[in-house]
Amino acid sequence: MVAVRWYLRYGLSYRDVEELVAERGVQVDHVTVFRWVRRFMPLLADAARFHRHAPADRWYVDEAYVKVNGIWRYVYRAVDQHGQVIDVLVSARRDAKAAGRFFSRALATLKVRPSEVVTDAAPVYRGGGRGADPFGLAPRRAVRQQSDRSRSQSTQARLRPMRGLRTDRTARVIIAGHAFMQNLRRGQYELGLDMPPALRVAAAFIELAHAI
Repeated sequence: MVAVRWYLRYGLSYRDVEELVAERGVQVDHVTVFRWVRRFMPLLADAARFHRHAPADRWYVDEAYVKVNGIWRYVYRAVDQHGQVIDVLVSARRDAKAAGRFFSRALATLKVRPSEVVTDAAPVYRGGGRGADPFGLAPRRAVRQQSDRSRSQSTQARLRPMRGLRTDRTARVIIAGHAFMQNLRRGQYELGLDMPPALRVAAAFIELAHAI
């Protein structure tokens, strides 16, 4: 679990993690590190969902891009006003249908409904004209367009170090893993909260390792 935590926390490559664990006397190939991340990250996130804080009522939705096997994919991301990443979606399409599917999944997973959604004013959200609501919320005024380049650019910056993504499945796991790590670091789970901030993530991973 240490190898998985290091990879998600520090933006290292699989080969970087291979070298670091070798310093601890553990000989493991970088491909094995990749397999560990892809296998255990979803299990860790699933075990943590029972300890997750409920998201706040204002959600910000933005988009970024990442290459998967040389092809651009769109990454939809929703964050509440306290910085909790609510959900992420890797999609081959950038349209209102994909945006709606992303939002419906977030609603179904969390069993909550925001009072307001702030988008990044991308054209996909304006397909129905002013006040368009691709998310199916009622009333329509719950959706607000707001150009926020800094938020979108910060999302892109987090994705930029990712290299060698070969499949959509791998992209989904890794991107969701980085979102999960961000939430852990910000104390969005009732995990490791009795530890100093610098040790919170390590403590959370130990608790979750026992759970899976």
